[in-house]
Amino acid sequence: MSVTRSALLLLWCATSAGAQTLSIAAASDLQSALPVIAQQFEKDTGRKVTVTFGSSGNFYAQIQNGAPFDLFLSADLDYPRRLEHSGVAERGSLVEYARGRLVLWTRRDSGINLAAGLKILVDAKVRRIAVANPEHAPYGRAAVAAMQADGVYSAARGKLVMGENISQAAQFAQSGSADVGIIARSLALTPTLKNSGLYIDIPDNAYPPIQQGAVVVAASRQKDVARQFIETLKTPAVVRILQSFGFALPATAGR
Repeated sequence: MSVTRSALLLLWCATSAGAQTLSIAAASDLQSALPVIAQQFEKDTGRKVTVTFGSSGNFYAQIQNGAPFDLFLSADLDYPRRLEHSGVAERGSLVEYARGRLVLWTRRDSGINLAAGLKILVDAKVRRIAVANPEHAPYGRAAVAAMQADGVYSAARGKLVMGENISQAAQFAQSGSADVGIIARSLALTPTLKNSGLYIDIPDNAYPPIQQGAVVVAASRQKDVARQFIETLKTPAVVRILQSFGFALPATAGR
């Protein structure tokens, strides 16, 4: 009998411990900023946070199929909005927490002059261009739009090397698998890419706004904590963190 009670107690403790963990599916452009935010949230609330990074489109499909996340931080508004409309995410929980920005990045030793902006993509020196796959990555769609707006997409299309997400696209450029990359500014500011490469900002008006949205997953058992995390994203302290990592912010952020 005592063994049974002990086993039940252990099971209850394990379940309770698991219930305290907030599981977040997050766009890969947040890989530097979000751990800082999550650490502060853990300190302030005593709640443990686990984060999985990847492409927003893949997370959208996974959550539709029952992946056990509590919160989804997407690199766009469309995926979380669609989850909300279908009832897979909590209605009324969607919030825009940041806006992503695109840059053109190359290694310091590439010999490629970025001063010409996206026009350099048609130069013979540029043989491969790393971008996130536009089929499921918002940054990939924005990169295509920027190239189209600059009139270089047709000539550059055959040079594209597709990353599964924006982080992998940045890795392709950083490793030399591509000569340049159209990547997130938040990744260009990470120590590894900042030390090994150079970048120029792509004008914001060259592509549709990369409006990034967060939403609570309807199946979550931690909805109150998930909502609390979303509210944290609006605070001035977190706004400053996001800005320091290269994000632009919605007009209402921090108010």
